[in-house]
Amino acid sequence: MTYPKAEVNISISNQQNITLAPDVLVQELSGESVLLNLNSEEYFGLDEVGSRMLSVLTGSASIQEASDRLLEEYEVEPEKLHQDLMELIEKMVDQGLVTVSSA
Repeated sequence: MTYPKAEVNISISNQQNITLAPDVLVQELSGESVLLNLNSEEYFGLDEVGSRMLSVLTGSASIQEASDRLLEEYEVEPEKLHQDLMELIEKMVDQGLVTVSSA
């Protein structure tokens, strides 16, 4: 019998940063990304926008910096971008793909 994965309740602030978990491999394919968690052996796919979000998140000093950079690239309301960014982070944390730490 399999049980659903327990959701991780974390508090994420804009001043924290995001890094890939040590046991995660990322492969980009035509602008999209596939992440493999070597511990769970599960794949996680990101479309072109999700791939860009991950790239900017892991290349920025903080979530706020990543959000600011993405707002320059995409025509989207700041609140909508923040909501989408936080949802992506929470899903990736829940899957063990990224870690959140103080900037």
